[in-house]
Amino acid sequence: MKHRPPMKVRWLLAGALALLAAMPMPAAAQDSRTDTIAAAQAEKAQHLVPPHPSRAEQIVVRLTRGFLEVPSGFYPLIDSVYSGGGFTLGAGYRHYVGDRAIGFFQGLYSIKNYKLVEAGINSPGLAGGRLGYRVNFGWRDATQVGYYGLGMDTSYDDRANFRFDETFGDVEATFRPVPWSVFTGAVTYDGYDTKSGEGGHPSIEEEYTSATAPGLGADPNYIRLTATAGIDLRPTSGIDYRPSAGYARRGGYYGVKYQNWADLDDTYSFDQMDVDLIQHIPILKETWVLSLHGRLQSVLNDDDTVPYFLMPSVGSGSTLRGYSSRRFRDRSSVLMQAEWRWIPNRTGLDVALFYDAGQVASDPSDFATRDLETDVGIGVRFHGPAATPLRIELAKGSEGWNLVFAGTAAF
Repeated sequence: MKHRPPMKVRWLLAGALALLAAMPMPAAAQDSRTDTIAAAQAEKAQHLVPPHPSRAEQIVVRLTRGFLEVPSGFYPLIDSVYSGGGFTLGAGYRHYVGDRAIGFFQGLYSIKNYKLVEAGINSPGLAGGRLGYRVNFGWRDATQVGYYGLGMDTSYDDRANFRFDETFGDVEATFRPVPWSVFTGAVTYDGYDTKSGEGGHPSIEEEYTSATAPGLGADPNYIRLTATAGIDLRPTSGIDYRPSAGYARRGGYYGVKYQNWADLDDTYSFDQMDVDLIQHIPILKETWVLSLHGRLQSVLNDDDTVPYFLMPSVGSGSTLRGYSSRRFRDRSSVLMQAEWRWIPNRTGLDVALFYDAGQVASDPSDFATRDLETDVGIGVRFHGPAATPLRIELAKGSEGWNLVFAGTAAF
């Protein structure tokens, strides 16, 4: 039998070993370990490789630079001549005048033969960002705009087409007395020339009269006065809110717009009020974003005659996205939208699930939940820090599927 130390001795030996383990290592041992770690770090540094963006990230960066980051010179353009014009491409030229103004000239052409030419100058950053102005003029031709009648009780089969040319010019000034508020005033000339519609549907004069399409056959010329007051929560307010109307993942905008459309012949003059509410709610450091939008538009005076092509409406790539452009028209409209957005690439790509609901009526008191038209859909957006040059969405409403190509944010 082996002789075992007494219990007391064993406890003393265990305590001694524990004490030795707790004692600091000799300086030589510490130096040796430090040298080993330093050698390992030096070896690792020799094999470091800079992060390499994925193929998808490279595409997003190229799109962003091509559409948004050209300081001066020619640039490609994806936008809309007029809602319903189909896929549209164009190009433009811009030149920076000093640090605060941008002059531009651009043109667009769509697969439905819609055309737009415009030029102007924009200066948004005067007086430390408190003042800005914009001067813009141009001409557009929309060849096959759809009209389905007034109200919600219309059928897609009621569609007729009309065409119009518009010559326009406006001067707009923006004032921010404090960073979170914005006031805008504008004077605009709008000259309309309506014609028989093109495309695969009957022309509007074959299916409708001035009773069912107010202002049918008229070519009014307007001087339009616009005044807007809003709360626009932006980073300049000291709070990290909405950076831009063209693209945002946080913050909001709450505005009221008044428009006076003065017909030079004093036949089709009218006043209109718009209320616009936007809120972006970031979740998990903007990994997800809940975006909400509400809009109310209404003609103010019941005695005013509003031409059918200028009436409030819902249905387009930025309103009821599952329906054709301006599918529903009347003297008042209401729109509600919600998006659940995922940000897989913060430098230039969003993916969104969305829901839209809207309706029109002759008066806001006639709005009823049972008359709402709705849609659901999914979309991707290529964006920069302050703009969305390409948005592709697929939406489903009660009349089928609708594919949206747009060059702006939905809201």
